[in-house]
Amino acid sequence: MSKKLIAPSILAADFGNLQRDVEMINNSKADWFHLDVMDGVFVPNISFGMPIIKNIASHATKTLDAHLMIVDPDRYIKTFAELGMNYLTVHYEACTHLHRTLQAIKAEGMKAGVALNPHTNVSLLEDTINDIDLVCIMSVNPGFGGQSFIENTYSKVRKLKEIITKNNASTIIQIDGGVTNKNAQQLVDAGADVLVAGSYVFRSENPTETIQGLKDLLA
Repeated sequence: MSKKLIAPSILAADFGNLQRDVEMINNSKADWFHLDVMDGVFVPNISFGMPIIKNIASHATKTLDAHLMIVDPDRYIKTFAELGMNYLTVHYEACTHLHRTLQAIKAEGMKAGVALNPHTNVSLLEDTINDIDLVCIMSVNPGFGGQSFIENTYSKVRKLKEIITKNNASTIIQIDGGVTNKNAQQLVDAGADVLVAGSYVFRSENPTETIQGLKDLLA
């Protein structure tokens, strides 16, 4: 993928003005909506459920990318397809039968993603890389927004890029957590295709300009 994408994370939006923030992303230079779904079991936090996702999807005009930080994600694959998700990402650590889960996601017409926690080695995806459309590398510990970036991420991205190239796969690499204008260029240089930015975008004075700034940096 030559074009680098920006995916603002809705978790950092103002839930009292959700439609406003969704419209802001629609009208900005952002490429995707990133939806972090947490169950309070796989991660120590609960984010939002189906009614909120349905609401977001009804206003969003761009690619919808759901990141499931939940146990037993297979139970909800069909539901997320019905909600209009384009990408559905499950955690490697939450899937006993990863290959089966990936096939189930694709069977529902969605692109299949796999997320890796900071301690999980990218080499574990070698056997399934050709079945994976997107790998989401967590550059913070999952569960809470606003955490600082883990520096080891760059080498993980480079290693993953090597695996993708070696296997002639078309998998794209997404980075989630602590992305700012200070590390965006370095991440892309290492091999990242999609940058998820939450707090950095929504807590800035002008989120639209912040998104534009990231896009300009990666142009």
